[in-house]
Amino acid sequence: MSDSWPRRRLLAILRGATEPLDAQELARITGQHVTTVRFHLDVLTRESLVRQFQQPPRGRGRPRIGYRAVQRSVGYQELAQVLADHLGPDPISRSAAAVEAGRAWGARMDVGGQPVETLADARDITMSLMSELGFAPEKDPVGETTEHVGINLTACPLRELARSHAEVVCGVHLGLMREVLERNGARGRVGVQLHPFVEPELCTARLELTYDEETSAPAPITAPGEERMIAPSGPRVPPQLRDTDTDVFEQSAQQR
Repeated sequence: MSDSWPRRRLLAILRGATEPLDAQELARITGQHVTTVRFHLDVLTRESLVRQFQQPPRGRGRPRIGYRAVQRSVGYQELAQVLADHLGPDPISRSAAAVEAGRAWGARMDVGGQPVETLADARDITMSLMSELGFAPEKDPVGETTEHVGINLTACPLRELARSHAEVVCGVHLGLMREVLERNGARGRVGVQLHPFVEPELCTARLELTYDEETSAPAPITAPGEERMIAPSGPRVPPQLRDTDTDVFEQSAQQR
């Protein structure tokens, strides 16, 4: 598939859908013109990434053409279940092991060379990564500031397994996001948190500037050959209130 953000997003939405979607429905979801959506769907169909299905018309008229993503992850659900059962004796140790596994996964990925110069860069890299993996990410404008941004993950490919093993499934994804961002220059500058099931079908990722504990100032985001600092606006989040690798999963384990 060519490097096209609209096609990656369409494919992610179709991977997360429970039934075929037609071009009109996809245009409504993405905000694109239906003609543009049909063009991208034709490309995805030629590349054997989606499959067409004939659907009954709405009222009078010709049958509609629905689209469904070609699933290439046969057996991954079972593999993930086995891993979840063998990563550790309790949720805390499992989550720590899962984060490290996610980092190892991220270290093997071809993540390109886009440097993280701003928090917006970090968000774009994360959204592109999670879109490729089928999460259908969307920007979350609620509460967005120059210090933190949110990403809604609307279509987790392992959602059902995550309901019973959030510490493993979400831990892997958290480690993956952290590793990919750090490989692009965000180490010590952008922190990542993952909050599973803030709604029954929705998880959120939160990216925030990290702080130098001695100066209480945002750590600079450095690009090759220069140094930039995003000035804070609004109340500062003290360093001691930032989540650790296992905070979110410890809380979810206690709730279960």
